[in-house]
Amino acid sequence: QVQLVESGGGLVQPGGSLRLSCAASGRTVSTYNMAWFRQAPGKDREFVAAITWSGTRTDYTDSVKGRFTISKTIAENTVYLQMNSLKPEDTAAYYCAAGPKFRMDRNANTYNYWGQGTQVTVSS
Repeated sequence: QVQLVESGGGLVQPGGSLRLSCAASGRTVSTYNMAWFRQAPGKDREFVAAITWSGTRTDYTDSVKGRFTISKTIAENTVYLQMNSLKPEDTAAYYCAAGPKFRMDRNANTYNYWGQGTQVTVSS
């Protein structure tokens, strides 16, 4: 199994940028499809972005398309979420998740392994 640790969250002004990292240990990120989810207070966990085990395909929720980019590096065994043009509505706890190679979708139940989350707050 894989262990996931997120970092890179913080407080940023609207229009600013952050890069979240998800460091994997135990197994390599090329063994799983990887995804980012987020959860704001009082709301359900929401799909943000995903990348296939091969890195050849990505998927984004409409609200972040053109602003967020998911990527990964095998050498560092890390998945990233580059977030640009941040908005107050992006404020949430962001979670990294790993799921099986044979299925990549937006359903949180597809993903077997989760990190502890990192808080992103967008406010002036």
